[in-house]
Amino acid sequence: MPKNSKVVKRELDDEVIESVKDLLSNEDSADDAFKKSELIVDVQEEKDTDVEEESEVEDERPAWNSKLQYILAQVGFSVGLGNVWRFPYLCQKNGGGAYLLPYLILLLVIGIPLFFLELSVGQRIRRGSIGVWNYISPKLGGIGFASCVVCFFVALYYNVIIGWSLFYFSQSFQQPLPWDQCPLVKNASQIVVEPECEKSSATTYYWYREALSISGSISESGGLNWKMTVCLLAAWVMVCLAMIKGIQSSGKIMYFSSLFPYVVLLCFLIRALLLNGSTDGIRHMFTPKLEIMLEPKVWREAATQVFFALGLGFGGVIAFSSYNKRDNNCHFDAVLVSFINFFTSVLATLVVFAVLGFKANVINEKCVAENSEMISKLLKMGNISQDIIPHHINLSAVTVEGYHLVYDIIEKVKEEEFPALHLNSCRIEDELDKAVQGTGLAFIAFTEAMTHFPASPFWSVMFFLMLINLGLGSMFGTIEGIITPIVDTFKVRKEILTVICCLLAFCIGLIFVQHSGNYFVTMFDDYSATLPLLMVVILENIAVSYVYGIDKFMEDLKDMLGFAPNRYYYYMWKYISPLVLLSLLIASIVNMVLSPPGYNAWIEDKASEAFLSYPGWGMATCISLIVLAIFPVPVVFIIRRCNLIDESSGNLASVTYKRGRVLKEPVNFEGDDASLIHGKIPSEMSSPNFGKNIYRKQSGSPTLDTAPNGRYGIGYLMADMPDMPESDL
Repeated sequence: MPKNSKVVKRELDDEVIESVKDLLSNEDSADDAFKKSELIVDVQEEKDTDVEEESEVEDERPAWNSKLQYILAQVGFSVGLGNVWRFPYLCQKNGGGAYLLPYLILLLVIGIPLFFLELSVGQRIRRGSIGVWNYISPKLGGIGFASCVVCFFVALYYNVIIGWSLFYFSQSFQQPLPWDQCPLVKNASQIVVEPECEKSSATTYYWYREALSISGSISESGGLNWKMTVCLLAAWVMVCLAMIKGIQSSGKIMYFSSLFPYVVLLCFLIRALLLNGSTDGIRHMFTPKLEIMLEPKVWREAATQVFFALGLGFGGVIAFSSYNKRDNNCHFDAVLVSFINFFTSVLATLVVFAVLGFKANVINEKCVAENSEMISKLLKMGNISQDIIPHHINLSAVTVEGYHLVYDIIEKVKEEEFPALHLNSCRIEDELDKAVQGTGLAFIAFTEAMTHFPASPFWSVMFFLMLINLGLGSMFGTIEGIITPIVDTFKVRKEILTVICCLLAFCIGLIFVQHSGNYFVTMFDDYSATLPLLMVVILENIAVSYVYGIDKFMEDLKDMLGFAPNRYYYYMWKYISPLVLLSLLIASIVNMVLSPPGYNAWIEDKASEAFLSYPGWGMATCISLIVLAIFPVPVVFIIRRCNLIDESSGNLASVTYKRGRVLKEPVNFEGDDASLIHGKIPSEMSSPNFGKNIYRKQSGSPTLDTAPNGRYGIGYLMADMPDMPESDL
């Protein structure tokens, strides 16, 4: 052995000891680095590296191509036919400009907060309505199924309206328009105007007799109306083709279907403002009637309009937002879309009453001409003295103001005899006070006004193309509210499900294209959505605020958005919105009970509408629509409460997803509201897939080769729960 062998041996031993120390120190630092990188118990600040994991996770779910596409989809869904033919009617009926104040107040109290709530849960959990409410509380999972049922009911009759618009659109390429004049019929000895048309009007006759070929009551089906059947088929084919690839196909169509109606509305507004009488209509519209604003009915109807205008409870809002990134500012989206919806309603109201003002002016001039001729005859017959007529007025070419002057003089002079003269006051306000809404506005009043437009076929094509696009935008959201939850929950192919859904809806929708189909549209519109949707949204609010916990939800929002939402939403969600919604539900039930259930039937002999009550089977159908829509809520609650269906996975652990990391919470064997997302079987798990990359190397940490069940793998992660299967993480 060399002389210095002991020294060499000591140095070698020291190097070995140092190597072991280095290894242990590296192991400890790696251990600490791993503990801090993925699975944490204490809340820590967000790091830029958190985004790496999230990007892999979010690639698994389809996403919007751009923020603009998403906003247009939400706007297209919320802005629908109701903005054009319901809001102007309510505005006129409930105090004109004064109606805007209660509408704005209720938009802030229930509209924006609840819209924000639905956007938040959809974006956070990234599932459709069924998955969202299952995760928040499995016992309240029926809320999602109820939303799907309501969406299906609404889609059935809503697409019929698109079919009607398609029919009118196809008939608009004619000069003159087919509803411009009453048709002539050959009598025994002469050609006369169709009596039914002569008693009503050309547009009214065309709507009821030519388009709908309507029967006298809901009990008289009359068979299928083949023209409307073809139009309904075309409408469902359009919806199916647009939705078959999900947001990848419908998203691109949104650029046209959402923006085109605004182009048409602006064109109509500019054109209408150049016509006589348009300013009279707008002035009449926005003249506030403050005394009406204090009536409870005004606030109830404003709340209902806010509720339905934003599409709350349908599931479409949740479905669209589920394709967003988790850090998207959905609060900004909620405020933006809500006010776009409001200003669209105001714009549509301006257009409608500018056009109706022009129509009223045309009718008023015709009335003045007819009554001036009648006064001339009365002067010749001696019933009225020539001396009372001002000398500067020529009855053969009298102005509206001149006629009103003559009318007032005759009324004063002939006090008792005046009613026998059968003269009409011909005031434009009387014509504007004839409130119309819904199909009566779109297919009768507005079409009649367009017949007086120069180049009327062009404006008719534009108007009905606008209605088609408004309807399609809402239909996309409604169908998405059905397809997305079912695909997420049952893992079926979206293309096959879309085709089956549209085919089934078309077959059931044939009841709406019978000769009595319009009455069924009224029935479904009145009973299939109003009460069920109110109940659904009340339960949504309760589920988030009280079952899951409003404080926990606010913390989730802070984590997701990167800032804490205003405390205003805390008080709205917890106290104000539930009370307002409950009051609205009670008021709606009372109004439904007090209002006799029935419909307006077209009576051919009288050429006018008459109110008829539903037969016994019709009443049973109305009740069934309400019951079927809300039925999933108690059924799912009972099944989950009584454990009638065995869920093999169990709820042993729950995880809450935060940006790029997972927060493991204490196991809760009791409640269903432990966290926003509960542990589920693989088919029900939310979008993050832990199997791909459950842990991540932190910047600055040593490079380690780790095995799935080694020191830094699953075995280490689950050490405190040895009996937990890997699939439940």
